[in-house]
Parts: sequence; C-alpha cells; structure tokens
Amino acid sequence: MSLIFTIFTLVFITELVSWIGKSILLHFAWTAYQGIFNRNAVKRQRQLKTEILSKKAELLQTSAQDQFAKWAKLRRSIDKGLADLEKLNSELNASKSSFSFKFNATLWMMTTGLQFVIGWWYSRSAVFYLPVAWLGPLTWWLSLPFAPAGSVSCGVWQMACKRVIKVGERVVKEFMSE
Repeated sequence: MSLIFTIFTLVFITELVSWIGKSILLHFAWTAYQGIFNRNAVKRQRQLKTEILSKKAELLQTSAQDQFAKWAKLRRSIDKGLADLEKLNSELNASKSSFSFKFNATLWMMTTGLQFVIGWWYSRSAVFYLPVAWLGPLTWWLSLPFAPAGSVSCGVWQMACKRVIKVGERVVKEFMSE
C-alpha cells in the first residue's frame, strides 16, 4: 500500500477508536477475553452468586429462634460463599486491571505510536508532489519539517487527513441528528 493510503488509513483508524471510545472497546475486548480465557472463573462466579442468593432467601424464611441449628448452618454457608466470591472477584478484578493496561498500551501503539513511527521513518520522504504553480511561495510550508521542496510531508498529510475526517464526522453527526 502506498504511503498516502497507509497514513490515511492509520489516521482513520485512530479517529474511529476515538469516536467509539476506548472504554467501550475495552469492555468488548474484556468480555471476549473472559469468554475465552476466564470461562471457568466467570462460570464459578455466577454459580456462587446464585447459591448465595438462594441460601439468603432460605435464611430469611428460617426462624433464628425456632430452628437455630439450621439457621446457623445457613449463615455459615452464606459467609463462606461470600468469602469465596470476594476472593474470586478480587482475582477477576486483578486480571481485568492487567488486561486493561495491556489493552490500552497495545491500542496506543497501534494508533498513536504507529503514527509517530511512520512520521519519523518517512520524515524525509514526500507523500506526493504538488504542481509548482498551485500554492506559489507557500509550497515550502507543506514540506515541513524535512521533506523535499514542492512536496507534502507525512506530518502535514497526517494533519490534513485528521482535519478532513473530523469534518466528515461533524457532517455525519449533523445528518444523523436530523
């Protein structure tokens, strides 16, 4: 793929991520990750919750004075279930925290970091050349910082792509709100 389309695609993906939102993407990725790698823990968590709720309902129907032995046994069972659930929840929260850090770092590397790398790698390359008479003496500005004179640099092309995509976003939002 040529440099012009590579940069445009990268800027578009970055803007798409910002439109959707990192938190929404993280939620979907975490749900998928849990379904694949933490299936047993999530299943166990659901089982514990249903067991605790059913035992609490049974506990509420049991008289503490008339059926003390049964009530105490249910109470101990609920306490043990809550302790197990709390331990499982802390393990899943630690796993989610670790996943969140890795996901955000990967997302940053695939969008913003990759834009920096491409901008640095092709800093002396021209994305495309403009005809000489189009902008006259302002043509030098489009080649900043290091691209050949009369060309458009990666940084300027990234800014132009981002601006066009932002305008497109605004048009789509206005169209959707009507």
